[in-house]
Amino acid sequence: MISVESIKAPIAEEMSLFEKKFKEAMKGNAPLLDKITHYIVKRKGKQMRPMFVFLAANLCGGVSERSYRAANLIEMIHTATLVHDDVVDDANKRRGFFSVNALWKNKIAVLVGDFLLSKGLQLAAQHKDYDFLEIISEVTKQMSEGELLQIEKARRLDIKEDIYFEIIRQKTATLIAACCATGASSAGANEDEVERLRLLGEKIGIAFQIKDDLFDYESSVSLIGKPVGIDIKERKMTLPLIYALNNSSKKDKRWMINIVKNRNEDQKMVTQLIEKVKVSGGIEYTKKKMYQFREEAMGIIKTYPDTPSRQSLIDLILYTTERNK
Repeated sequence: MISVESIKAPIAEEMSLFEKKFKEAMKGNAPLLDKITHYIVKRKGKQMRPMFVFLAANLCGGVSERSYRAANLIEMIHTATLVHDDVVDDANKRRGFFSVNALWKNKIAVLVGDFLLSKGLQLAAQHKDYDFLEIISEVTKQMSEGELLQIEKARRLDIKEDIYFEIIRQKTATLIAACCATGASSAGANEDEVERLRLLGEKIGIAFQIKDDLFDYESSVSLIGKPVGIDIKERKMTLPLIYALNNSSKKDKRWMINIVKNRNEDQKMVTQLIEKVKVSGGIEYTKKKMYQFREEAMGIIKTYPDTPSRQSLIDLILYTTERNK
């Protein structure tokens, strides 16, 4: 299994310096704010998004001071969306730790998310990184639209496969696309090259989210701290379920929709639905789609010269689809 540490190897120094810069950039003037941002930084994840920024920059000429600002901006936007998502989803845990809203309530969590968003934008504006601002403003718009589209479809349960892909493209893939695009732009890449890297990130992001959705149907799901069937309980129509609904009899389809609508808190019924999805071939179909996007991403990355950063990007693409958490 590919490790995150081996992927980081060509950019280990950059990631170490980034962590210092990120902690500094997160500081505010209110003691409570500093306490909360310190809590967030201490419980950071794998920091895959800054990795994408630096690796993309290396493909296009090398990491510069602008690359660090791009990574800071992306990580602040990402952190802000996680804080806000926990409020929207009424979630009490994030990566196995208490969420900001669980510890400090919704009002403070929303304000902290707003602070991080504005801090990131301010960082770019102060240095006249207008290319970053253009990329990020489009991303934040699309992420909000994707979230609202998912909420709307969850109410009506009428989601089709094309809508599913649009939702995950907007909600997840656009931010990873922005990592690659800002990384390329920070290294002085031209518009065509920036778009090429953006498309690479989008394909990786879609594959990444499909893998996340598959966790809902796998017995090893407890490894990531996400209960089995949580998407069903939240009435999220992911690809395995969409496939099962589209390839079932009318009777079975009614039965499945009834569970999602009315029995989604009944763990026994949710487990039965998961088994029905597996029997329908929904898992195999979803994996096939995930590998399709992965191969499309590989097709783009392999057009670049063979360097340690290119290999790390290849490994990162493989990691996103083979990880178990």
